[in-house]
Amino acid sequence: MTVVSLEQLRRCHFAVDLGAARTRVYVKGAGLVVDQPSVAAINTKTGALIAVGEFAEKMTGRTPDYIRVVRPVSGGTVVDIDMAQRMLRQLLGDKVRRTLRRKPRLRAAACTPHDADPLAQRAAIETLVGLGARRVELVDTLIAAAVGCGLPVEQPEATMVMVCGAAATQLAVLSLGSIVTAERVPVGGEAVDHAIVQHLRHQHELMLPSQAVRPLQLALSGNGLTPQGPTSTEIHGRDVATGLARSVQVDTAAVRDAIQTPLTAVLDGIGKVLRACPPDLVADLADRGIMMVGGSALLPGLDQMLREATGMPVHIAERPDVCAVQGLGYMLEGKIEPLILDPLTS
Repeated sequence: MTVVSLEQLRRCHFAVDLGAARTRVYVKGAGLVVDQPSVAAINTKTGALIAVGEFAEKMTGRTPDYIRVVRPVSGGTVVDIDMAQRMLRQLLGDKVRRTLRRKPRLRAAACTPHDADPLAQRAAIETLVGLGARRVELVDTLIAAAVGCGLPVEQPEATMVMVCGAAATQLAVLSLGSIVTAERVPVGGEAVDHAIVQHLRHQHELMLPSQAVRPLQLALSGNGLTPQGPTSTEIHGRDVATGLARSVQVDTAAVRDAIQTPLTAVLDGIGKVLRACPPDLVADLADRGIMMVGGSALLPGLDQMLREATGMPVHIAERPDVCAVQGLGYMLEGKIEPLILDPLTS
């Protein structure tokens, strides 16, 4: 892996965070210009792109046979380069694309998962090259997220960041601007959604619409993963046997148990990171704790569960969903000190 410096990042004109759930684009001097779901809808008969972003996401599960809703990004990795390029062009819009095309030797920066293999890195680079970028710098998502949420990563003391994504959770301890130890757990918001759907199917013989999982999580937000709050909530879905619409009262305690099962892997990941960390840095973390970023950091009660399991302070960033792209933006704008922070991946 090549090292990319802050000086190289300052020459970039825009930054992209291609996530499994959402795509975000930061343009130098303009700020965050795109924050949309990483979804595209295409006409399978003609190959035409019908919709992208929020409108395409609303079409999920509601389309005729000739319309297919696709996700060109999975687990932070571009799995369909052509579709990712088409989606990004549509999301950027004509005005932003014209502005970027006027830049001489257009440069781009992009987030990449900590353990991304060379093929995944190549896919990210080719996606942005297809948008006109002459050079693409790759930045570790963990570094970008830590910078974006304001952690003092350049200091000689430990900071721990936990990036809660849709497909995976990344954990790292950082010191002196670089990653001391890191772990990627293949459990994210999608695994939690799947656990809820399977629980309702097995316990209540109810099939939940794909877009009804988030409202159910919000219904649990009063009690989250802790035993306080209302004991049940009403859920609407389709009966497995008859196919008819049906409503059931769901026990929130049982849903909490279903949610906690996949999250045990996250706790194991935290344990691995701490065991691989030098004792002096672990002592720092006892006071500083864990900073949670990423869209799934807002899962109701997750922070409280981590506090109880680790005995460490757990904080959620002010805007956890945009921390990674915000960190890239800070680097592009030169808003962080170039002290030691340069061991970024390329």
